[in-house]
Amino acid sequence: MFARHSLPLTFLVTGFGWLFLSSVLGLASLIGMVLGTPLPPWVRLVHVHAALIGGVVQLIIGGLLVMLPPSSQTGTARHQAHPLAFVTFNAGTIGILVGFWTHQTEVANTAGLLVAGTCAWIARLAWVRSTHSPPSTPNRWYYTVAFLALFAGITCGGALAFPFAYESYGYVRLAHIHLSLLGFIILVIVGAMHVLVPTILAAPLSNPRLGMVVSIMMPLGTAGLIGGFLNSSVPIEIGAGAILFVGGILYAVNLIRTWANSPHSGNAASDHLLLSTFFLLLTIVLGILVGANSLSTPPMMPYGTLHLVAYAHMAFLGCILNAAMGALSHLVPLVLSTSRASSNKKRTPYQERLTMIMDRWRAIQIGGLSLGTMGLGLLAALTWNVPLNSMSVRAMTWICFALLLSSLLLFSVKLATALTHRPEDPSPTTT
Repeated sequence: MFARHSLPLTFLVTGFGWLFLSSVLGLASLIGMVLGTPLPPWVRLVHVHAALIGGVVQLIIGGLLVMLPPSSQTGTARHQAHPLAFVTFNAGTIGILVGFWTHQTEVANTAGLLVAGTCAWIARLAWVRSTHSPPSTPNRWYYTVAFLALFAGITCGGALAFPFAYESYGYVRLAHIHLSLLGFIILVIVGAMHVLVPTILAAPLSNPRLGMVVSIMMPLGTAGLIGGFLNSSVPIEIGAGAILFVGGILYAVNLIRTWANSPHSGNAASDHLLLSTFFLLLTIVLGILVGANSLSTPPMMPYGTLHLVAYAHMAFLGCILNAAMGALSHLVPLVLSTSRASSNKKRTPYQERLTMIMDRWRAIQIGGLSLGTMGLGLLAALTWNVPLNSMSVRAMTWICFALLLSSLLLFSVKLATALTHRPEDPSPTTT
């Protein structure tokens, strides 16, 4: 399992496993909320941290290990990493979840140190290996900012357990969420997309200078947003959101132009990644509107728990999960072909066969995820006009459940099929 070439794949597959389990738990929580039988509060904490730490952060670690260049000092292959990092990270994740389940904050904080230690090791490895980064992509200082945001977010999360944070609990919690989600996860996704999308489409990035401008604007907007939270200043938050929106527009335009100039017809990986860009912009716009809505007392539009769930999942399902499924659709065939095929003559056709597997029924997979995500927004909007226990709200809930779960199940089946497909197996038929 921990072979030299398989460790990044182990991170990637395990990360998606966490995402799948946490998504099912989240869907169960949504159904319980709508049916009037909410699950215990600790379930929400387990769902969120299993998805973001066990799932997304672990996928980022696996992706970094795949894409890191060899060490010029040691000659170590890019796929080599210590298996202790995998065990420590997942043990820390489990410890965090057990701490929330048993209401033992000391257990959760101690386990968080294991996760932070693993991330610090990966960050150091990335710094050493990324001395020479392509000019069209954000450099290692950009990723340093992202990892610093992660460590700051972990610190804020640990501080929530101590009495000194009680007076400013809400602001520290907002900083914890946005430093981890926006400061680390979204920044890494944006940076990685400048490499992944051109690679998948077999075309250079349309405007490398624009990519560098984005790598400045996104961290700047994130810093302004966190500052607005800590100062309880909605105008600062809206101004920071405007910076993020302009950066997001430039980022999207660059990727769309790259796609338009490419001879590649696109596949499941590129479709997921481009849709992730759309949902990122949508989330930024919704965040600005949420801030503007809170300027009046009472707010212009009622804003409850279900609206918060819909807004948060525009980011998680629409942006992050789309990006994760797109990256896996590209990286899994790449890693499997590199580790299993003994020569370039065998490697290329094997990777193409694996890509064909990941491309199967992509319209159903991508449509289910995207429509299910948008359906959550419609579900929240319905509650402005009809009660939560109405038939229309319940029907929309089950529709979203079916769309999202079918997309996740379909992708899981394809992922399992690719993992069990060997180089000597016959070519799969296209669908």
